[in-house]
Amino acid sequence: MAGEELVELKFRLADGTDIGPNKYGPDTTVASLKEKILAHWPRDKENCPKTIQDVKLINAGKILENNRTLAESRLPVGELPGGVITMHVVLRLPLSDKNNDKQPDDSPKKSSCSCTIL
Repeated sequence: MAGEELVELKFRLADGTDIGPNKYGPDTTVASLKEKILAHWPRDKENCPKTIQDVKLINAGKILENNRTLAESRLPVGELPGGVITMHVVLRLPLSDKNNDKQPDDSPKKSSCSCTIL
Protein backbone atom coordinates (compact mmCIF):
# COMPACT_ATOMS: atom_id res chain seq x y z
CA MET A 1 0.00 0.00 0.00
CA ALA A 2 1.50 3.35 -0.99
CA GLY A 3 1.89 6.13 1.56
CA GLU A 4 -0.40 8.45 -0.44
CA GLU A 5 -3.35 6.11 0.10
CA LEU A 6 -3.20 6.32 3.88
CA VAL A 7 -5.38 8.73 5.80
CA GLU A 8 -4.31 10.10 9.17
CA LEU A 9 -7.05 10.04 11.80
CA LYS A 10 -7.37 11.10 15.41
CA PHE A 11 -10.34 10.48 17.63
CA ARG A 12 -11.66 13.28 19.87
CA LEU A 13 -13.37 12.18 23.09
CA ALA A 14 -16.16 14.16 24.76
CA ASP A 15 -13.79 15.77 27.28
CA GLY A 16 -11.53 17.08 24.50
CA THR A 17 -8.73 14.52 24.79
CA ASP A 18 -7.54 12.74 21.67
CA ILE A 19 -6.59 9.19 20.73
CA GLY A 20 -4.05 9.17 17.92
CA PRO A 21 -3.24 10.32 15.32
CA ASN A 22 -2.57 7.11 13.41
CA LYS A 23 -2.57 6.27 9.71
CA TYR A 24 -5.13 3.91 8.18
CA GLY A 25 -5.73 2.49 4.72
CA PRO A 26 -8.91 3.12 2.72
CA ASP A 27 -10.00 -0.52 3.21
CA THR A 28 -10.02 -0.17 7.03
CA THR A 29 -13.51 -0.77 8.41
CA VAL A 30 -15.22 1.48 10.92
CA ALA A 31 -15.57 -1.55 13.24
CA SER A 32 -11.79 -2.03 13.27
CA LEU A 33 -11.35 1.68 14.08
CA LYS A 34 -13.69 1.24 17.03
CA GLU A 35 -11.70 -1.79 18.21
CA LYS A 36 -8.55 0.36 18.08
CA ILE A 37 -10.33 3.04 20.12
CA LEU A 38 -11.35 0.46 22.74
CA ALA A 39 -7.76 -0.79 22.98
CA HIS A 40 -6.37 2.73 23.46
CA TRP A 41 -9.19 4.12 25.64
CA PRO A 42 -7.72 6.05 28.62
CA ARG A 43 -8.11 3.91 31.75
CA ASP A 44 -8.62 6.94 34.00
CA LYS A 45 -11.93 7.87 32.32
CA GLU A 46 -15.14 7.40 34.31
CA ASN A 47 -17.24 5.99 31.46
CA CYS A 48 -15.48 3.27 29.53
CA PRO A 49 -17.04 1.50 26.54
CA LYS A 50 -17.05 -2.29 26.71
CA THR A 51 -17.90 -3.18 23.10
CA ILE A 52 -17.78 -1.46 19.73
CA GLN A 53 -21.58 -1.13 19.96
CA ASP A 54 -21.04 1.38 22.80
CA VAL A 55 -19.00 3.66 20.50
CA LYS A 56 -20.31 5.93 17.75
CA LEU A 57 -17.89 7.62 15.35
CA ILE A 58 -18.95 10.91 13.80
CA ASN A 59 -17.25 12.47 10.80
CA ALA A 60 -18.57 15.56 9.01
CA GLY A 61 -21.83 15.31 10.96
CA LYS A 62 -22.53 11.70 9.97
CA ILE A 63 -22.49 8.60 12.17
CA LEU A 64 -20.26 6.03 10.48
CA GLU A 65 -21.57 2.48 10.04
CA ASN A 66 -19.54 -0.46 11.41
CA ASN A 67 -19.58 -2.53 8.21
CA ARG A 68 -18.32 0.26 5.93
CA THR A 69 -14.74 1.04 5.04
CA LEU A 70 -13.13 4.46 5.18
CA ALA A 71 -13.37 4.74 1.39
CA GLU A 72 -17.08 3.79 1.46
CA SER A 73 -17.66 6.34 4.23
CA ARG A 74 -16.49 9.01 1.78
CA LEU A 75 -13.45 10.05 3.76
CA PRO A 76 -11.08 12.07 1.64
CA VAL A 77 -8.45 9.32 1.46
CA GLY A 78 -5.33 10.79 -0.10
CA GLU A 79 -6.97 14.17 -0.77
CA LEU A 80 -5.54 15.94 2.27
CA PRO A 81 -1.77 15.66 2.01
CA GLY A 82 -0.34 15.95 5.51
CA GLY A 83 -3.77 16.68 6.99
CA VAL A 84 -5.23 14.93 10.01
CA ILE A 85 -8.95 14.15 10.06
CA THR A 86 -10.56 14.43 13.48
CA MET A 87 -13.46 12.07 14.18
CA HIS A 88 -15.64 12.60 17.21
CA VAL A 89 -16.29 9.69 19.57
CA VAL A 90 -19.67 9.49 21.28
CA LEU A 91 -20.47 6.86 23.88
CA ARG A 92 -23.79 5.12 23.79
CA LEU A 93 -23.69 3.01 26.93
CA PRO A 94 -26.40 0.38 27.53
CA LEU A 95 -29.50 1.68 29.31
CA SER A 96 -29.81 -1.44 31.47
CA ASP A 97 -26.80 -0.36 33.56
CA LYS A 98 -28.36 3.00 34.32
CA ASN A 99 -31.73 1.48 35.23
CA ASN A 100 -30.13 -0.92 37.70
CA ASP A 101 -28.50 1.99 39.55
CA LYS A 102 -31.79 3.79 40.18
CA GLN A 103 -33.90 2.87 43.16
CA PRO A 104 -37.53 2.19 42.30
CA ASP A 105 -39.85 4.96 43.43
CA ASP A 106 -42.90 3.29 44.99
CA SER A 107 -44.39 6.47 46.43
CA PRO A 108 -47.78 7.37 44.97
CA LYS A 109 -47.68 10.19 42.46
CA LYS A 110 -49.77 13.25 43.19
CA SER A 111 -51.51 14.92 40.33
CA SER A 112 -50.45 18.50 39.89
CA CYS A 113 -53.40 19.34 37.68
CA SER A 114 -56.34 21.23 39.12
CA CYS A 115 -59.47 22.67 37.59
CA THR A 116 -61.55 25.60 38.82
CA ILE A 117 -65.12 26.22 37.68
CA LEU A 118 -66.20 29.84 37.82
